[in-house]
Amino acid sequence: MLLLAMDTATPAVTVALHDGTAVVAESTRVDARRHGELLLPAVDRVLKEAGTALDAVTGIVVGVGPGPYTGLRVGLVTAAAFSSALGGVPVHGLCTLDGLAYASGIEGPFAVATDARRKEVYWARYDDARTRVTDAAVDRPAEIAERLAGLPVVGAGALLYPDAFPDARGPEHQSAAALAALAAERLAAGGGGFLDPLPMYLRRPDAQVPKNYKVVTPK
Repeated sequence: MLLLAMDTATPAVTVALHDGTAVVAESTRVDARRHGELLLPAVDRVLKEAGTALDAVTGIVVGVGPGPYTGLRVGLVTAAAFSSALGGVPVHGLCTLDGLAYASGIEGPFAVATDARRKEVYWARYDDARTRVTDAAVDRPAEIAERLAGLPVVGAGALLYPDAFPDARGPEHQSAAALAALAAERLAAGGGGFLDPLPMYLRRPDAQVPKNYKVVTPK
């Protein structure tokens, strides 16, 4: 097994290789505006560090979000392109929040929250680091503060809104290494728990066609 994992659903452009036993190489850069520029060089760095080539990869793991439209699709399109180039190796989708939950290592109930912009967070609740018990959602922090009262909350979204999430904890940013390790566990257990590699947006994109715009082309 050699899994290539990537996630661009958050400001972290993160890539890792996992051989079924451990992470053998990883790269993470935090830059909310340069997902398209940073992802492929990160893949190259990880492959070189591991001393292997892309054609040795047997599966691809990709974070499906939730996340903003532009950044999220960079990882998903790249994962699909690699799968095609490698003769159809499987692409395993995972909720981005699940990667942060797994990396936290928290054993009891907690939540994960990432920055959704517009003064909102993407979030979900967990029974432990491997078990999500709610669907991912997007809300204003004040609207969910009471529902998450008394729980640790992991991620950048928690750190941004300490009034709503007083027990904010790390990790702050997504790690493809954690995503890959979680995927390797699930594959070893029979391959369940994966999502289709399709974007989880949760809301409409910021850019939309204006209403009642004036047509200037001839009929």
